[in-house]
Parts: sequence; structure tokens; C-alpha cells
Amino acid sequence: MRTCRHRVEIVSWGLAAVACLSATAPSLAQDLPAIVVEKGSVARQEVVALGRDLVVAGEAMSDVVSISGSTRVEGPVGGDVIVLGGDALLSETARIDGDVFVLGGRVEAEPGAQIEGRSVSYPTVSSAWLTLMEGPSLGLSAGSPLVLGAKLALMAAWLALTLLLFATSGRQLLETSESVQANPGRNFVTGVAGVLAMLLTALFFSAFAAAIVGIPLLILVVLLALMLKLWGMVSVFHATGYWLVARVFRKRALPLNYALFGLLVLGAIKLVPWVGTWTWTVATFIGVGSTLTTKFGRREPWFDLEVPDGRGFPARS
Repeated sequence: MRTCRHRVEIVSWGLAAVACLSATAPSLAQDLPAIVVEKGSVARQEVVALGRDLVVAGEAMSDVVSISGSTRVEGPVGGDVIVLGGDALLSETARIDGDVFVLGGRVEAEPGAQIEGRSVSYPTVSSAWLTLMEGPSLGLSAGSPLVLGAKLALMAAWLALTLLLFATSGRQLLETSESVQANPGRNFVTGVAGVLAMLLTALFFSAFAAAIVGIPLLILVVLLALMLKLWGMVSVFHATGYWLVARVFRKRALPLNYALFGLLVLGAIKLVPWVGTWTWTVATFIGVGSTLTTKFGRREPWFDLEVPDGRGFPARS
């Protein structure tokens, strides 16, 4: 058996290079070939497909994620299978050690397919929620003055937020940025799983207790998702700027200058149709994942139940 490292390192600066080299990317969006883990190959890291189908004919030892595309599994998967905006197709030889989550599609399993964890499908979820689409959806062309003006206004808002967060929480932002640089692929999958968990929670309670719990919970979910995205994106700005300035151009600058340069680069990419949308969607998931991993840069456990007496009860005097 040959080992094939189908590690899809989904990082914002990687897509930035693609944006610069792929002038014809918008026209190719619908013609991209599927990502295939060939039979007899082993993918040791996360396998991620964006805007295209994914076929796992070999073995995937970690999570499998597809956004705006369907996934067909024919071999063993050691983690979860997550599909946003597509179907999960499991052949009779598929074996999933984790869960199968599908939003905006269906789970179709042939007789003999094995799923060790849960299998959840919400076919009616809007694809706009699934891909965290960037920019306005007004039915206008990407080059229309109104759309371009809205994107420029959004960049101005990101600039103001970057200045504010660095003035108030610079140290914590740098901790989150370090996580972005250390393991962008893992943070991407963590971000997808985090957004998925929030969506499933809101959908579940909205379906069974909409009037009492669903609407207030949905508001809390939206606010939490917004906070995670805002903090995470500013961290991605810094990580992108640091990588380009310090690693590529071999220059040194202040942390805020790294962030501003990263914002400038990603802002320019945002104006490119299709590529800009996917770049910012990927960056959003990486930012959300790194924010969850570092707990907004504090690097503390989210839930610490340990108390002084070590037995689960408050210490007594």
C-alpha cells in the first residue's frame, strides 16, 4: 500500500496565491474535478474539498469535510464526515468511525455501510448559512458599483474593528494568531465543527420549542457566531500579514502593521469574484476554529469543573 498525503492545508494565504495566479477562476468554478483519495492510498491528515465533490476510495485517518459539494465514501474514515451543501454517499464498503453530519443535503447509505457514531441530516438548510457567504447577495453582478461599494464599506468596518481590538486586546489576538499559523488545517476543521454544532443546536430547539427556547437561543447562537468570526478574522489578518511580511519579504514590523497588511491583501482578494468568496469563507472557518481552540486568546479550558478540594464540591473552611 502506498501512502498518499492528501493533506489539504486550507489557509487563507494559500488561496491568496491561487487568486493571483488564477485569473480564469470564476469560469472554472463549475468545472473543478473532484478531489479523490485513490484506492490503496492513506490520507493521514484532514481531507477538505471546497466547491467540488470529494471521493474517499482509500483510507482517511482523520476527518473528511466537504463544503458546497457531495462526498462519496468507499473506504474507512477514522474521524467524522461533514458535508455542508451537498450529499453524503456511503457505499457498501464504507466504514465511518465517527459521526456523519450533513446540512443542505442527504445521507444515502448502501446496505453494508457502517456508521459507528451519529448520522444527522438537515436537507432544507440554506446554502447561504452553510458557506458563510461573504458580501451582499442582491442578485447583482460581482462587478456592479453597488456590490463593490458595499464590499469597500465592509473593509472600512474591518479596519475600524482591527484597530479597536488591537488597542484593547492585542496580546490575546496574538495568541489566537499564533494558533492560526501553527495549525490552520486543524483550525479549519474545528471551525466547521463549531459552526455545525451551533447550527444543529439552534435547529433542534427551534423545531421542538420555537416559541419558548428556539428564538432566544437562535439569537444567542447568532451573537456567539458573530463574536467568534470577528475575533477570528482579525487574528487571520495578523497571521496573513505576518506570513507575507516576515516570512516571504523578510521584513519586520509592528503587530498592528502585520494585521493591517493582511487586511489589505485579503480585502483585495475579496473583490475577485468567486475566489474572494471562497477565500473569506475559508478564512472565517480558520478564524472561528482558532478562536475556539484558544478561547479568545486566553488559552484556558472552556469548562473547568475542578474545585479546590478536588472532589467536585466547593472547598470547606
